[in-house]
Amino acid sequence: MSTPRKRLLDQRPPLIKRFLHLKARRIGKDFARFIIRPILQYKERGRRNSIASALTEIAKQSAKCRACGLKSSAIVYDLALYFLLAERDIQVVKIDALTHPDKGKRSLCARVILLTIHELDFDKVAGLKLRTALDTVKAPEETKLRVMNALRTLRSVQKKARKEFAYLRNNTIAHRDSDPFAQYKAINGIDERAVVQTAADFYEAANQLIELLPTLISYMGSILGLLHQWPNRGANDGVRECK
Repeated sequence: MSTPRKRLLDQRPPLIKRFLHLKARRIGKDFARFIIRPILQYKERGRRNSIASALTEIAKQSAKCRACGLKSSAIVYDLALYFLLAERDIQVVKIDALTHPDKGKRSLCARVILLTIHELDFDKVAGLKLRTALDTVKAPEETKLRVMNALRTLRSVQKKARKEFAYLRNNTIAHRDSDPFAQYKAINGIDERAVVQTAADFYEAANQLIELLPTLISYMGSILGLLHQWPNRGANDGVRECK
């Protein structure tokens, strides 16, 4: 005959206390997410619209530079576009990663953030091509040094994030662990707040470079910058084409 299960109040006091503590903690977290979710959605609406507007304008300018043969300017616009596309992807999922009532949805959104950060390849848009573009327009040495230092800091933060969350990225989102139970434990044990904090650290480092982009764009578009990009064309004709 099976032993009847004890009711909660029949358990030992320490077990009752621990159960109530864990239950209250879980309810508190659920309530906090319920309260903060609409607040974050409202606060992030303006930023989401700003990113969308910036993407449209920068894509337009990048296409224009290509049409005009301004390769160096196009490289700088592409760098801005690269960051904005990644930021938009993270923006789409970060609130759900923190506040969605379903734990599975929170976990998936957190893993998408990790994958986005992990897969960014700065050398594709900010490696040799960017250095060549800065040399082509004879950018000031101080500006080039600031750009390279910002990229070095950004790569360092990305390397740390890759190392810290390598298992989650490799076994729960980019690929799937051959051990389903290990995969299950990893997915359910993910700390969404730690992932979002990693994204915040990443973009704090990225801001050092992002803040330099208006300066670079302005310099590329100056008369001097345009002349350096048109070594074999009439300066006046080139300027008229891009107005």
